[in-house]
Amino acid sequence: MDRTDGPPAKVILQDLGSKIDRNQQCRFNINRASVLDGDIRGFKKLSYNPNHSISVKFSDDMGHDEEAVDLGGPRREFFKLLMEALMQSPIFEGQEHQRNLALDSTALREDRYYIAGLAIAVSLVHGGPSPGFLSPTLFTCLVNGLESANPTLDDIADTDLYEKIKKISECTTLHDLLDATQPLRDYLANAGCLRPLRRIEDRDALVKDILMFQVIHRLRGPFESTKCHVSKQMGCITKTIGTLLYNDDLLSCSSNGPNPEKTIGILPISDKEGGSDRLGKILAFATGADAIPPIGFSPQPSIEFLHQDDAPSTARLLPMANTCINCLKLPLHISYQAFKESMEFALGNTQGFGRE
Repeated sequence: MDRTDGPPAKVILQDLGSKIDRNQQCRFNINRASVLDGDIRGFKKLSYNPNHSISVKFSDDMGHDEEAVDLGGPRREFFKLLMEALMQSPIFEGQEHQRNLALDSTALREDRYYIAGLAIAVSLVHGGPSPGFLSPTLFTCLVNGLESANPTLDDIADTDLYEKIKKISECTTLHDLLDATQPLRDYLANAGCLRPLRRIEDRDALVKDILMFQVIHRLRGPFESTKCHVSKQMGCITKTIGTLLYNDDLLSCSSNGPNPEKTIGILPISDKEGGSDRLGKILAFATGADAIPPIGFSPQPSIEFLHQDDAPSTARLLPMANTCINCLKLPLHISYQAFKESMEFALGNTQGFGRE
C-alpha cells in the first residue's frame, strides 16, 4: 500500500485540529440505539459547522438523557460508536474489518455516502478513531485515487458471484474457461466484459475486468461522494488499525499509590485473557475510545489510585474513570484475583455516562 509523501499523519491531523473553534459548539443528541440516525441529523443541521467543536448528549431507548457534560469523553465514545455503526450500515459490504462500498440506491438518494465521508473525516480531526473497517482496496483508492485500484477476489461480497469468478480463475483449459463463463454471460454483457475467448491466457484479463467492474466502476458515484471529505484528511494517513499495545507513552501513572508500575503491570490484559480486545475495553472505560485516535489523546491518559479517603466505601472497591480527562482510577486490593474481579465487573456493567 502506497503512502503519500509528506509530514506524519498525526502532525497533519493536529494542525487541522488546532483550527477548531473550541468556543463554538455543534450539539449532537444521540440515542445509543440509533447512533447513525443521530449522526445524520446532526450533520444535516443548517447550523452545523465542521470548524466548530462537537458536543454530544447521549440518551437511551426511553429517551432518558445521560448526565455527563461533554468535555471530551462522550464525544470520543460517539465517534467510536459511529465507526461501528458505519461498518454495519448498508453502504458497506464484505468481510468484517475489510469492508468495501456497497451500491444502495436509497443511500445515494439520501446522500449517505457523502455523510459517511464527512463522519470519517470529522472523527479523524476531532480526536475520534480511524475507520478500521475499510478494506485495503478501498483504503488505497481513497488515498491514491481509483486509478490505483487493484481489487482481489476477497473484495467480492456476493458469495454466488465469488464462486463463479473463482471457478473462472482456476480454469486450466480453454474448454473449461468457456464453460465457466457461460452462466455469467448476461452479467458480463451488462458489465462490458463480454469478449471472445480464444486462449486460456485470456482468463486473467477477464477476471481482472470483472473485479474492476464489481468493486470499482459500478461504485464510482458512491466513491466520489465518500471521498469528497475523506481524502483531504486521509491523504497522508497510513492505516492505523492494529493491535493496541501498552507502552509508557500511552498511560502515565501518578505517584499517589504504592508501586504503581507493578499495579499497571498486572492489569488483566494479557494475551491469554483477551489481549488487545481486553485492553481496548479498558481504554474505552477510561477515555471513551477503544483505540488510540490517529490524532492522539489530549490530555494524555493517566492512572490514579483510590485510597480510603478518596471515595465512599462502595466506590473504593471498583475502578472509576473520568473520560473527559482520560483518567483511570484504580482501587487498591490485597490480591490480584480481587483486583481482576473488580475490573471485570466494572468493564462489563458500565451503563453509559453518569449512570450507576
